[in-house]
Amino acid sequence: MIAQHPERDQIRLENVLAALGNPIRLNIVRILAQRGEQACGTVGADLDATMSKSTLTHHWRVLRDSGVIWQRPAGRENLLSLRTEDLAERYPGLLASILGCEQETEKTSLAAKAG
Repeated sequence: MIAQHPERDQIRLENVLAALGNPIRLNIVRILAQRGEQACGTVGADLDATMSKSTLTHHWRVLRDSGVIWQRPAGRENLLSLRTEDLAERYPGLLASILGCEQETEKTSLAAKAG
């Protein structure tokens, strides 16, 4: 089955924010931002090896349908990548702000635990 992706001008802010409002999907985006294109299985294993395939598939679909990621077949696997250029064109600075905010939150949490 070929995945459907919205065109750049069809990416809606409320859909992107709703997709990124889930901690699992936000973590997927962070992984893809750090590592670039990855196989679904690799990202799934990094998230939680016990998470069911159907749950992971749901998260890929929400991110894909909202316009946050590309999903493409490659042999027997699907590869995931961020739609960085499309998101930057549509909503300049949004992805960087969200990922930067995520990093600041992690630093604050680590500092609180250490101190």
